[in-house]
Amino acid sequence: MKNKKGLTVTLALSSLALFLSGCVQTTKTGKPYGFIYDYLARPGQAVMQWMAHLFGNNYGWAIIGLTVLVRLVLLPMMVNQQRKSTYQQEKMSAVQPELKKIQAAQKAAKTPEEKTAVSNQMMQLYRDNGISMTGGIGCLPLLIQFPIFSALYYAIRFSPELSSATFVGIPLGKSSFLLAVLAFLSYLAQGYLSMIGLPPEQKKTMRTMLVLSPVMILFVTMSAPAGLGLYFFVGGLFACLQTLIINFFRPRIRREVEAELKKHPIKTPTPAASTTAKPVQATEQTVDDQSSNRNAHPSEGRNAGKQQRHHHD
Repeated sequence: MKNKKGLTVTLALSSLALFLSGCVQTTKTGKPYGFIYDYLARPGQAVMQWMAHLFGNNYGWAIIGLTVLVRLVLLPMMVNQQRKSTYQQEKMSAVQPELKKIQAAQKAAKTPEEKTAVSNQMMQLYRDNGISMTGGIGCLPLLIQFPIFSALYYAIRFSPELSSATFVGIPLGKSSFLLAVLAFLSYLAQGYLSMIGLPPEQKKTMRTMLVLSPVMILFVTMSAPAGLGLYFFVGGLFACLQTLIINFFRPRIRREVEAELKKHPIKTPTPAASTTAKPVQATEQTVDDQSSNRNAHPSEGRNAGKQQRHHHD
């Protein structure tokens, strides 16, 4: 479940890097054109210039202001999705005993049929107990931010004012290793906060994937203008904030799960079909073998009967 979440974020960030690398075309004189530039970058430039004017022509604070505005709009949606994910985590903790039994059977399975049967048993455990295979995680907040990423990226790249602006001595039009590291650390901290209060088994499962996402953000921001790195850094701080909000409500979510389990106890999946089919097949084979032996040697039965009558005489 968590692997799917990490894979989704990784693919999304990789797609973002490819998307930003060659969407806008330029003429021989270097003038940009195209759908992305006309409908995203140019409006982005106008918004950034307007916000920079509000902050005393400081484009760094304009980027921070834009990030705060976007994150505040997305905050209810992201908190709601993270709450769903936390709810799924608590339900996963409740089915851990049954899940361990299935995992043990999965390790012991040898034939492809047995492995398939055990996999179906695990899917049945999730389905019967209302556990989502994706952990309640959605990509909508990230997809909504894609136009923001694109607008900010190309606004900085093709706007002379933005590309030449600086913030605390950092050129916003060039890549910044410092901001890339800060963005990496902010999302790494968010991953650490999200593991607070989880059982050890889930922490072990989540640890690798929670590091993979910050690494991808580091990769993207190291090759992007520093203005985008600043956007990611402030966004990571907001991600920490929403995780703290969820951690505050985690005891209440845990009580909700416990109340639901009292009304609807954990449903144990039926044993894998391969474990019950073999004895029946063996019995049927034995009966078939006995029948075939009698049909193959019908004279043996008659001879045995003649010998018994002769002995009696």
